[in-house]
Amino acid sequence: MKPIYKRLNLFINGQDAYTFVPVEPIGAQSLTIHRATGDIVLNAPNTPVHPTASRYGKTIYGILGMISLALSEYVIVLTGREHRARLMGHDIYRAADFDILPLNPNVSVQNPPHPVEGHLLALVRSHLLGGHFLFSYGWDLSRRLQAQWQDRDNEERKALWEVADDRFFWNKFLQSRLADTDIAHDLSPYILPIIYGTFDMRTVYIHGHRIQLCLISRRSRHRAGTRYFRRGIDHEGHVANFNETEQIVLVDEKPAGRVSFVENLTHKLSFTQIRGSVPVFWAEVNTLRYKPDLQVMDLQETVDMIKLHLRDQVSQYGSQSLINLVNQKGHEQPLKEAYERAISQVEFPDVKYQYFDFHNECKHMRWDRISVLIEKMQEDLVQQGYFHLDTAQDKAVRIQTGVMRTNCMDNLDRTNVVQAALAKWTLNQQLKAIGVVSDNEELDDFEALTGGFREMWADHADLISKAYAGSGALKTDFTRTNRRTAIGALQDGYKSVMRYIKNNHFDGARQDGFDLITGAWTPQKNPVTASSLIADTRPLIIRSVPYILSFALFMICAGFTLPRTSDYSLLYYFMLWFVIALLAVMFMMVHGIEYVSWPRLIPPTDIIYYKGPGFRSAHNGKGLSGPLAQKLDLSGQSNGFGARLLLNGRKRALTVSGMEEGTKKRVD
Repeated sequence: MKPIYKRLNLFINGQDAYTFVPVEPIGAQSLTIHRATGDIVLNAPNTPVHPTASRYGKTIYGILGMISLALSEYVIVLTGREHRARLMGHDIYRAADFDILPLNPNVSVQNPPHPVEGHLLALVRSHLLGGHFLFSYGWDLSRRLQAQWQDRDNEERKALWEVADDRFFWNKFLQSRLADTDIAHDLSPYILPIIYGTFDMRTVYIHGHRIQLCLISRRSRHRAGTRYFRRGIDHEGHVANFNETEQIVLVDEKPAGRVSFVENLTHKLSFTQIRGSVPVFWAEVNTLRYKPDLQVMDLQETVDMIKLHLRDQVSQYGSQSLINLVNQKGHEQPLKEAYERAISQVEFPDVKYQYFDFHNECKHMRWDRISVLIEKMQEDLVQQGYFHLDTAQDKAVRIQTGVMRTNCMDNLDRTNVVQAALAKWTLNQQLKAIGVVSDNEELDDFEALTGGFREMWADHADLISKAYAGSGALKTDFTRTNRRTAIGALQDGYKSVMRYIKNNHFDGARQDGFDLITGAWTPQKNPVTASSLIADTRPLIIRSVPYILSFALFMICAGFTLPRTSDYSLLYYFMLWFVIALLAVMFMMVHGIEYVSWPRLIPPTDIIYYKGPGFRSAHNGKGLSGPLAQKLDLSGQSNGFGARLLLNGRKRALTVSGMEEGTKKRVD
């Protein structure tokens, strides 16, 4: 496989060009990007740098790609990396810092000439710094071990970006400017693919064997986004929050205590699981209430899309065991029923459905009851197996022929617990199969191994949860300690509050960052007509109520410092401001949709005001109704200010001349 340059020196020739020169090997072909035209030129070997060019102050560890905004095209470069581990002779890094270089010499990244450009740059920067991106210069992090081994003969002359899994090649849209050129194959040493996911590795010794336990998760770039703005399936069969999780076990015969830098791996084992949103058309509409409105859309193409989704999964992994953890009562019940109606119409012999009432089975902190699910799935676990490569003979002893697809409502907390339990059961089988652990021993007999396993899976759960929901995962105290605790329950309460705040007031901008980086939305070269991206078009009364609430709270606090002649001297004062504050809160809750931070690039207008067949738990947050509300312009109906805000205000950023209309279809 063609190597990727690990270090580059950047030379800037005034306003003319950026030239990237590999540090090693000396004399390699340098890359020049002309700022005026955007042309990409691969120079001849040993081409000298222009004498007037100045060297950039930072070392470049890779080019992540190029993105075009309203006023300029930009090159995104990696200027900081964190070494995570060495896996099978290859270094694994986390992308830690980035620089954004404008091609337009009249545009400054620090002081953009137009607020729209500044807003878009802020979205790009926030996404890069807020994500957890991983890469390797010589090993394909985007594909599981089994897939790499099966395709090994066809990839010797290919570049890393050419063999990367399309689903997990996170910066594929950014790299399209380099990858779509006529000289793309020659540019391969400059095209660095990254994944959005997690990576952890622990080393333990058992009976003289060195065991390297590695956990990798890969997040799909399709239907990417945040918790409440990306749910369910789309019209291409992609589901939200799709993650592939691979647990790798490497066994080295090196005796404990012997120092050596040469690996002598005798066994490579891998176990893969997947998670993804319930594959029907559904959403949850934020209204400032703790529980959003559940919206299930009964569309004609639902069954076709779930078939498309499952057909793709079967082609990728083999047989599918669908584990559904959604509650069968209360808020989640309609979604469970919609899923089961759809899956009953899908006749795939390689797909099995298993429901597990997680909260009912594990109530009163009886988390050991997950063993009930393991028993139900044991036959499938044995039949699907895992990947086992005997390095001495260079042949696969076993092939994993299927996967467990687990989902709950968010595919986070309950899913994490179940996936960790399935992984632990499989790890136990793997170590017994290769003779590291005897038949009368269990994993829990080796505290170093189980302790590292639990910490690794808990950290993995936290990172996946932060990427989707904005906070660490719930129930990780059970994953870390193998028991549910009161302190863990209190921590879950805090995390739930943080999720509520971020999901309602900050996730709109985060979703815009996902849509911009993955190419789901692309701007054209005219920022003036996109002013609604940064303008607040809500009526004055809507914008003023939060200020009224803040002033009322300030006056209440100030009242405690005022002199009083008796206990009742300030009673009416406090009553006045308490009533004003209460009325402001009630107003905001009634018009909750207007106070949610919605995505502005691709607003979910069709979901919020959906009127087709299906189920809607409530219509909260859409304003008052009746003649008086219509007269005061306080109605949330299709002609009220709530609809105008999304339909005519924020959506205007997508449909005005000069901006390309946003679409859910990828542009790559």
